Amino acid sequence: MKPISSRDNPLFKELKLLATSSQARRKAGRTLLDGVHLCEAYLQHLGLPPMCIVSESASVHPEVVPLLMQCEAGRVQCIVLPEALYQAVSQVEHGIGLMFVIDTPAIEVPATLTGSAVLLDNLQDPGNLGSILRSAAAAGIEYVFCSPGTAFAWSPKVLRAGMGAHFLLKIIENTDLAAVIRNASVTVLATSSYAQERVYDVDLTQPVAWLFGHEGQGVADELLELATHRVAIPHLGAMESLNVAACAAVCFFEQVRQREAGSAKSQRHLLG
Repeated sequence: MKPISSRDNPLFKELKLLATSSQARRKAGRTLLDGVHLCEAYLQHLGLPPMCIVSESASVHPEVVPLLMQCEAGRVQCIVLPEALYQAVSQVEHGIGLMFVIDTPAIEVPATLTGSAVLLDNLQDPGNLGSILRSAAAAGIEYVFCSPGTAFAWSPKVLRAGMGAHFLLKIIENTDLAAVIRNASVTVLATSSYAQERVYDVDLTQPVAWLFGHEGQGVADELLELATHRVAIPHLGAMESLNVAACAAVCFFEQVRQREAGSAKSQRHLLG
């Protein structure tokens, strides 16, 4: 492991930029995974990272040592930082001092959308985006398309909220959502509090693409016009609408419920 002790070290300055600047992350095509859970998930699903960063105290921590040994065995560049320098890079309070530097995946837009997907139109909040990614991965959704105005999916805040979901999804940013919808061979469902059709009344047993919009303004009118259906989530309280991440979770797991029910029905038919 290579120790770095100076704030003037070029590599430390690069790490600081990756931690604090979205522009730097986009330009470098790299980001930081901060914390043991994210690093474990990356190793499990995608393999070894380009670089591993550890604080001096964490280098002997029982949760970190096996991950560190795995990286060293794979000849990953491993850097040790004193506590003060590590904390200057990390955005996690009271965390265990382990970080990976990773390359953000470059995934091409498929010519035709044929599987379950999520389309995000100008979603602003990193926490909402991370929560939606986590729910989408749990529901078995494959693709996530983000419009140019949507928060950067590979920012540290979104990564922390996603809890490893990024490594199970194909996330495509700066996407022309209108073109994706026009080229989709699956039903596209846009959520709208003004829709007459309930999400529970739509057949979700086949793959669908879910379209969610800006936290305050919702889905843009031009995208709403392209959607196959507009659906609403009924609620009994006096609240006007749900948080977009909560709305997405309800939709995804209604789809899971219907598909599970359909699978169980088919199995009973075969057995009967």
